Amino acid sequence: MRHTLPIAPQFYVTAPQPCPYLAGRMERKLFTALQGDLATKLNDSLSKQGFRRSQNVLYRPSCADCAACMSARINVAEFVATRSQKRVTKRACHLKRRATSPWATEEQYALFRKYLESRHATGGMADMDMFEFAAMVEETPIRSRLIEYNDADQLKAVCLTDILDDGLSMVYSFFDPDAEKLSLGTYLILDHIQIAQDLGLPYVYLGYWVPGSPKMGYKANYAALDVYRDSRWQRVNDPADFVDDLHPLSTDPIAEQVARITLPDGRN
Repeated sequence: MRHTLPIAPQFYVTAPQPCPYLAGRMERKLFTALQGDLATKLNDSLSKQGFRRSQNVLYRPSCADCAACMSARINVAEFVATRSQKRVTKRACHLKRRATSPWATEEQYALFRKYLESRHATGGMADMDMFEFAAMVEETPIRSRLIEYNDADQLKAVCLTDILDDGLSMVYSFFDPDAEKLSLGTYLILDHIQIAQDLGLPYVYLGYWVPGSPKMGYKANYAALDVYRDSRWQRVNDPADFVDDLHPLSTDPIAEQVARITLPDGRN
């Protein structure tokens, strides 16, 4: 099925398949290609409307009877770390951060495999080989960085990060599962908040928050969290206020969703 706006780009919908986050649910995605001279502007614009990047594709969940997946971002200026998060920063402050061009290495892939086998052995990425990993990292038409975190000469964590006009988007991150005491998943987010502050960027985009999902529910642990729902960004004060998005009438028809998308030139 294809849905076309008055000007490019064109939007498509994937076929339904089992949801990886909520048992018994089916997922469907609305997506468009990210290419050409306007790729950066398109990524900036659609990221503000709940889309995420995967290589040269922008996508947003568009399930027929569920709207539980919501794009989440942290408002950097209003974020206040909890005591627990402050302890995480203190424990991991010895790690050396290094930002590089998005170029895959065998060392990164080895850490990626170790992370998947420990945390996501049955997930959709479980069978990714080195070439597929390299494509995930390197096939980016926009300004991206690969941020590495090292403990002496050992690679401990990696995050593929896009630099948007209003923030940092954490596209994909992985870390050493053996370094459990360092809480590296939490530390990566906290450090990206610090990077955004240093760069004067207002937001850190975290991907999708899914209430009720053990894999994706952790994002509600961060203060000043906003989610994109009902075509606008809303503050998450009480996560319980968002569980009604599992209602089968909580999502609009595809054509209506596409009609409301704003492109970089301001046109719908």
